[in-house]
Amino acid sequence: MFLYRNDPSTLALSKRLYTAVEVVLVGLVLVLAGHGFPRLIQGTGEWAVALLVYGLIGVLIVRFWPHGALGWANRVTLVRSALIALIAGGLIANVSVVGQWQWLGIAAAALLLDGVDGFVARSTHCESDFGARFDMELDALLILLLCLALITTAELAPWVLLIGAMRYGFVLASNIYPWLKAPLFPSWRRKAVCVWQVAALLLALTPLTPSDVSALFALSALITLVYSFGVDMWWLYRRHPV
Repeated sequence: MFLYRNDPSTLALSKRLYTAVEVVLVGLVLVLAGHGFPRLIQGTGEWAVALLVYGLIGVLIVRFWPHGALGWANRVTLVRSALIALIAGGLIANVSVVGQWQWLGIAAAALLLDGVDGFVARSTHCESDFGARFDMELDALLILLLCLALITTAELAPWVLLIGAMRYGFVLASNIYPWLKAPLFPSWRRKAVCVWQVAALLLALTPLTPSDVSALFALSALITLVYSFGVDMWWLYRRHPV
């Protein structure tokens, strides 16, 4: 019995099960929250998309976090992932103006939580590479969903997808140029640009915003993002071995 309880594979499995339980519990919160927005999550299609997105995120968490309890910062980020899953589900819904405002409210809540999880991580001294990557990938997914909404609801041209695709393009480029995988220095500029991207896209998506103003908001997000990526890529290029 003593050997069984200290077997590394058994301990690893029990930790992953613990993580999975936390993911499922937050998934239940997702379901309850979705029922609170009946004008947004209206049918099986919206629910299928929301649960699929959250399920994929949950599988990745269990796969890459083998330490059991997630910690409070990662739990906040997990709640944020549930909100983003609702955003994905609402994206395919044909909703009223009230439903659009509900969708934007959920997206705004996800943006606000983006700062909360970092504060919690610093306050509880539980920063981790996993938490930083988890947060970054959720930012990229949220921005991509907002860009898709700009095409479907604000009727902007597909160029806005450049905003949402840039992070994924950077990841693909790093497989061709490994020097792009080097760690970057901490930067408030990078964080500010990320916040402005989401804020600008949300402002562009409000029912009160004219389409030409929406395009200007989206363009400002694209310009600042290109600038930020350019600064980081130039910094990495100058430091990579020839």
